Amino acid sequence: MRLVFAGTPEFAARALAALLAAGHDVALVLTQPDRAAGRGLRPAHGPVKRFALEHGLEVFQPRTLRDADSVARLRAAAPEALVVAAYGSILPPSVLAIAPRGALNIHASLLPRWRGAAPIQRALLAGDRETGITIMQMDAGLDTGPILAQRALPIASEDDSQTLHDKLAALGAEMIVAALAAGRARVRPQSEQGVTYAHKIGRREPMLDWRLPAAQLERAVRAFRPAPGAFSQVRGASVKIWRARAVEGQGLPGTVLAPGGEALLVACGEGALAISELQRAGGRRLPAAEFARGFALRAGERFALPAEGEWD
Repeated sequence: MRLVFAGTPEFAARALAALLAAGHDVALVLTQPDRAAGRGLRPAHGPVKRFALEHGLEVFQPRTLRDADSVARLRAAAPEALVVAAYGSILPPSVLAIAPRGALNIHASLLPRWRGAAPIQRALLAGDRETGITIMQMDAGLDTGPILAQRALPIASEDDSQTLHDKLAALGAEMIVAALAAGRARVRPQSEQGVTYAHKIGRREPMLDWRLPAAQLERAVRAFRPAPGAFSQVRGASVKIWRARAVEGQGLPGTVLAPGGEALLVACGEGALAISELQRAGGRRLPAAEFARGFALRAGERFALPAEGEWD
């Protein structure tokens, strides 16, 4: 099938690779403009653009899709269908109407749960036991279109946003190939029951609020690993929390209960967080025991609450 593919990050690159391997003709790759990255803040190609260039595919990076020239460029590609995966902006109706078979979106949740921008992190934060992939026919709403295919995936107790991303990316790549082969034979509307929204991760969200239950903070550590990273502040220093688990414990939220050994124990609103891997700003990720040798905390010291201290 002749396709236009729209996507930007690694999640989308996996799907693009699967479409090419299945023999589809990708006439044009639509991806976000290059963004500054690295110490020199030089424009860098995203994963989809890198893959497209390596495979000789034509790349289009418009600043907007709401102008006549952009729509004309897409129409000139004459696609039978558009395939969309984490493109990074909403496609206007003029673009959705270009292909006879419409636009198919690969969404990393079991719609209608977690419509929106950050379904993987929101599922982890909420403590969901499963998530999945939905292949949907796009309409003018935010992830509201009818469903072509859907498959659940269990969330393991050790999953973080990276491991879950990788599992879902592989599943999405497999499912989009199957969905294109199957057509619209089993399309069904989304339920209006159980709708939730996966809002973008706010800048301050990864700051741990020690007044929350330890189980909730453990989920936050996994949801924000590897990026942007859950963190807190102690003695005026920013510290990233890479690995932690909820355990029994009691004390004033944020208080260091046990500073030594294989885990740093910090009191929460309910229970305590046993932190086994952490990183001081500008330093390396270290096991708790090694971290303590260079930044020894004492029992009774407190990590700051979000309303306290000065946050960058």
